Amino acid sequence: MRAIIGWAALALVVLAVLGIAHEPLFWMHYALARAHGTDELPLYYYQPRELVPGGNEPPAPYESPASQSLDIGALEAAAHYAGSHHSRALIISRHGYRVFERYWLGSGFDTPIESGALGRVVAALLAGNAIYDRHIGWPDAPIGLFITEWREDPRGSISVRNLLQSASGLIPQPPDANPWSAAADQAYGSNVVARYLRLPLRAAPGQRWVQQSVDPDLLAVVIQRATHERYAEYLSRTLWRRIGAADAWLWLDRPGGDVHVDRGFLVRQGDWLRVGELLLQNGRYEGSEVVDPRWVPLLLRPSKANSDYGSYLRLGAHTAPGMTAYEAADLFVVQGGGTWLWLIPSLQIAILRTGDLPSGMANVGTVANADVDVWDDARIPNLVLHGTHDFVPTTRPGAGISTIVPHH
Repeated sequence: MRAIIGWAALALVVLAVLGIAHEPLFWMHYALARAHGTDELPLYYYQPRELVPGGNEPPAPYESPASQSLDIGALEAAAHYAGSHHSRALIISRHGYRVFERYWLGSGFDTPIESGALGRVVAALLAGNAIYDRHIGWPDAPIGLFITEWREDPRGSISVRNLLQSASGLIPQPPDANPWSAAADQAYGSNVVARYLRLPLRAAPGQRWVQQSVDPDLLAVVIQRATHERYAEYLSRTLWRRIGAADAWLWLDRPGGDVHVDRGFLVRQGDWLRVGELLLQNGRYEGSEVVDPRWVPLLLRPSKANSDYGSYLRLGAHTAPGMTAYEAADLFVVQGGGTWLWLIPSLQIAILRTGDLPSGMANVGTVANADVDVWDDARIPNLVLHGTHDFVPTTRPGAGISTIVPHH
């Protein structure tokens, strides 16, 4: 009996060693993810990578808050709130000028960060370029035209718009600590797209909103196959260099493989303000058209499956019961991991917060005067708004300046 147990243990060890040798990147990613848990993963986790050459231009010029009709006291209050919630940076711009910056933990404008799901909105902008460059016919084009493995499959009827609106209908993969599970294989393994292509439909495309990696990752596959260019090359040529951003890197599932769109986009943190400017200016950057001006309004159109969202953009006009309302009706948010980018087109204001996930994330959007340990998603933008001299507050039931700025 002991001999049998010994041989069984040896066989398990051999299988484990062979598994690690066969796919060492899987085990590296799996082990690091288990070690760090919900904490921010180190940048060296995101290997292998592919370079996205940028224009490497200087950042936008600086203007004083007063020159842009902003109250420094309100900006300092926003910085105090950010600093008390594990932030690395708070950078605010208006009309294309930097007006306020505050950094923690040795961070700076040029500090590279892993941008979380913010990479999704870049993929959405690239989809517009591919459509207006006539590589993709229209937003409702079925992806079976490009993902030929699904050409004769019902999943091929999923449209580009369905992917943009997180409504592919593909079954979501729940987190699983078991390294031999399909979910772990999808999260940490190589050739991730092949695993996506085995996912069945759970709902009809366009009917069910689920925020998951498969939709933006498949969007990148569609862009790459439609343009006949590497995703990184198309991103660099049509967008990243044109907005003057610094060199960036994309995380791949294997050397020369496919892109993880909503994870592992390593970017100089200040460059997210450039993307913010594109969104605020309907695709223009410093007067030049980078994305067709018709495209950004389409991205902001509410999804039929979830009216709180457009295409990877959260629409601030929709406020769930019990959540603090944004004081600007046209505000929208790009958010991923610990990075928030609040954008207010009517005032041409962009607010970038980077850092760890704040404590109290389970209570996102709770009342503004809640305990400081509970993160209020609306607090920072509302403080900035009420320090903007030409801002006219939106009248909403129960919303008043006393709920935003104490003692008013």
